[in-house]
Amino acid sequence: MDGKVVVVTGASGALGRVVVEAALARGARVAGLDYAASQIPATANRIALGDVDLSDAAEATKAIDAVAAHFGRLDALVNIAGGFAFEAVAEGDPATWQHMYALNVLTALNASRAAIPHLAVSASARIVNIGAIGALQAGAGMGAYAASKAGVHRLTEALAAEWKGKITVNAVLPSIIDTTANRASMPKADFAKWVTPQELAEVILFLVSDTASAVTGALLPVSGRV
Repeated sequence: MDGKVVVVTGASGALGRVVVEAALARGARVAGLDYAASQIPATANRIALGDVDLSDAAEATKAIDAVAAHFGRLDALVNIAGGFAFEAVAEGDPATWQHMYALNVLTALNASRAAIPHLAVSASARIVNIGAIGALQAGAGMGAYAASKAGVHRLTEALAAEWKGKITVNAVLPSIIDTTANRASMPKADFAKWVTPQELAEVILFLVSDTASAVTGALLPVSGRV
């Protein structure tokens, strides 16, 4: 990945931080985008843009264009930005569905649309989205979240078909990710069975790599040790 320019959205989250560090370790130049303010100083190989609302198309375009202007190119986009809500359908708030759509679908859509003009001139252009195993068959309380992540799956497939031969577009579908927040919310779970951010980062960066040049339109479950 030496010299490749990779944008990671949701860069300050548990998975985003690991992906950023792993990409840097492989020689990539990385731009981290996040809704939260950033305190990370710029280096030759890394910049961090905070206060970016990727659910707003204009903000997404401004941020992505700034990255391309800074590094002079763009080779890969990793759409990690998103969110989760657990709420029964009948008793829930319809606004939750809109919120999940904005956090999970619109962020990936807007970042991808903004990145495509830059990616289209790269010799090894990649988009990697984060879907969810839970979106393959929704359980109780998972309606809004699963529906939004299913939208990410369909977005992935559509973009892969539209840009086949120019940009590979794939999605990684985690089960439960082993994070501090998830451990706190599910203290009785068997954490050893969950997938770690490091394991997910390996799959994501494989899809970004030249080795994965023939893989596109794939929805890859990463379920941990179940």
